[in-house]
Amino acid sequence: MLTIQLIEADLPIILVVNIIDEAEQFGMKIDTKQLEEELGIPVVATAATTGRGISTLKERIKNYQKPSLKQFKNDINVEESIIAISSALQKEYGISRRSISLLLLQEDTEIHTLVKERESAADYNTMLQIVKETKSKYSHSINYVIALNRQQISSGIASAGVTALTAGSGLSEKLSRITMNPWTGFPILFLVLYFGLYKFVGQFGAGTVVNFLENTVFGKYIIPPFAKFIENIIPWKILQELIIGEYGVVTLGIRYAVALILPIVGMFFLVFAIIEDTGYLPRLAMLIDRIFKKIGLSGRAVIPMVLGLGCDTMATMVTRTLPTKRERIMATLLLALAVPCSAQLGVIFALLGENPGALGVWIAVISLVFLFTGFLAAKIIPGEKPIFFMEVPPLRLPKISNIFVKTYTRMT
Repeated sequence: MLTIQLIEADLPIILVVNIIDEAEQFGMKIDTKQLEEELGIPVVATAATTGRGISTLKERIKNYQKPSLKQFKNDINVEESIIAISSALQKEYGISRRSISLLLLQEDTEIHTLVKERESAADYNTMLQIVKETKSKYSHSINYVIALNRQQISSGIASAGVTALTAGSGLSEKLSRITMNPWTGFPILFLVLYFGLYKFVGQFGAGTVVNFLENTVFGKYIIPPFAKFIENIIPWKILQELIIGEYGVVTLGIRYAVALILPIVGMFFLVFAIIEDTGYLPRLAMLIDRIFKKIGLSGRAVIPMVLGLGCDTMATMVTRTLPTKRERIMATLLLALAVPCSAQLGVIFALLGENPGALGVWIAVISLVFLFTGFLAAKIIPGEKPIFFMEVPPLRLPKISNIFVKTYTRMT
C-alpha cells in the first residue's frame, strides 16, 4: 500500500524486497520481474544482513531512469473527483496532482492547509465542494474507501508476483500469536520487562557492572595513582579539589559518567536492540493498542514511547510517523511528562536497583502519571479517534552483529 502511494505521488522510486533469504525459508517465491511489470518501477530482491543483492541495487540506482506514472484505479466516484480536483489545481507541489487530489479527498490537514495557502480562494472552495459531494455518496469515510481499494490492488499484485506455501503452521507463527494474545501477551511482556530491564539493566548493569567499575576500576586502579600525580604537579589545594576532590571533575564527573551512566545506558540499548531485532516491538504495539485507545492513542504510539526510554529527543522525532496531529501532540506530551530517558533511568536504577520495593513504587507512580496525563489529554485535545494499521514482520532470532552495531551507534 505504501509503494502504491509513492507511485501515485510520481516520486522516483525503486522497490527493495528485503529479507529475501527469510522469505525463501518460509517457502515464498518472489518474481521480481512480474512485480516490476505490475508496479511499473524497478524491483530488487536483497538480504541486507548478508549483502545479497546489494550490488544489483547499487547498479539500478546508478542507472535509474524515472518511468512514466502508473495509475491504480479507484471507485468510479473517487476517480471522477480526482479528475475534477486535479483540474482545479493551478500550482505545482513537487508531487503529482493525482496524489494531491487523493490526499485532499482523505482530508489530510497538512495538504488542505498547503493547498489553501497556494491556491485562490475560489479554486480552494471548489475543491472543498467536490470533497463534500464525494463524501455524501458513501456510508463510510473516503479514507476507508480508498484504503480498502488500495488493499485490494496490493493483494492482487502480491498474488501475481508472490507464490507462498500455506502460512500459519510454523513455530514462529504460533509464538507470534501468543505474544499478541492478551491472555498470554501480557505475562510475556512482564517477563521481558522483568528479565530485560529489572534483572539485566537494573541488577546486573546498575549493580554488578557499576560496582565493579566504580569501586574496583576507578576506586583502586585509576583514582589513587591519578590523585597522587595531581598532588605532585599542582601545589594549590583549591585546584586539587577541583580535579580530584570529593566533587572533582575526575572523581565525580568522569567517574560517574563512565562508571555509573555509561554501563546502564549501554545495557539498556543492548536489551532494546535484542527486542527490536526479534520483531517483538510491532507485536507489542498490537498488544497495547486497546489500552492506548483509552488515552486517545493507537498501538503504533508504543514505538516512540519505547524509544523514549532511550532518548526523548529521538522519540519525539519518531512521533512524526503517527498519522494525525492530535496523536503527535499527545505522544510528545507523554514523552515530556511521563517517559524517563536512558540517563534518568540510569540514575534511578543506580539508586533503587537493589531495592525492589522502592523501584516498584517509582514504576507505579510513573505509570499513573502516564495514564492520567494521556486520559486528560484525550479529553482536552480535539480530533478524531486514531485508526490503527500495522504490518507485523515474522519473529526471528536476533543477529549478534546487528545488536552490537545498533548498540554502538546509539551510544555514540
